[in-house]
Amino acid sequence: MTRRKESRDRAMLLRDMPGALQSRDIFLVYQPKLRLRTGTIDGVEALLRWRHPVLGGISRGVLIPLVEGSGKIREFTIWVLRQVIADQARLEARGTRVAIYINVSGPLLTDGEFVREVSTLVGLAPGSIGFEITETSLISNPQAALVNLKRFVEQGIAISIDDYGSGVSSLAYLKELPASELKIDKLFISGMTASHRDPLIVRSTIDLAHALGMVVVAEGVESLAALALLRVMGCDFAQGYLISPALTIVALEQFLDDDHSTRLLEKAGATLQPAEAFWTRSGREAEQR
Repeated sequence: MTRRKESRDRAMLLRDMPGALQSRDIFLVYQPKLRLRTGTIDGVEALLRWRHPVLGGISRGVLIPLVEGSGKIREFTIWVLRQVIADQARLEARGTRVAIYINVSGPLLTDGEFVREVSTLVGLAPGSIGFEITETSLISNPQAALVNLKRFVEQGIAISIDDYGSGVSSLAYLKELPASELKIDKLFISGMTASHRDPLIVRSTIDLAHALGMVVVAEGVESLAALALLRVMGCDFAQGYLISPALTIVALEQFLDDDHSTRLLEKAGATLQPAEAFWTRSGREAEQR
């Protein structure tokens, strides 16, 4: 793709972006998170998608920087939150309770108007809402961001540290954030069954997060072997294409009606090798979680 075409496409996307929300060309999909101890799906991550009438599907890697660069990130995130609340109510009406997490860009953590709007909207949610933030979210104004994160927690919003390990991770970072969930970056999960170091990093991260009172989500789970290892290591949740790709709300309802997750864990258990004993947490530890 030439730079000239990239520039034309970007201009077209910026021009069409406001109308895309109204026409529903921009929409939400939900990627399930599998609870490894029970085989249940009780949480999902909301993700933006754009099906442009001329350019086709716009990847998240293009869409998110575009939204952030347009100066409309607050409006988009509030739209996402409103849609998430409506979809959560739809699931609740059919007897399904799931926590829904949305991605929140770093600059919004110090945006007073965003904090006020969230405070008004979150009370309308019928279930648990969570915010996923990355390791670089606090860089511009860490003190103000931490104050607002603690305010979100007081309002019942769960805080999740996204893509842990992909940035400049530190113990100080983990100590400061009022997070209840840590997501291990898929870079480490994808290499778990082919590397000697990645399983050690994953296991030590799980133990550290648990010691700090957080649950752990493994991102990018794509193989039964990785799923089996994560389970015996004591990881709490798995997310990735093996469990399910991101789904529209209608497809999510159908997915939740199936017992796919239970069958998946049974298959994963059959792949374990004798090395299982090395990675398994003690029975007492497993029962406590």
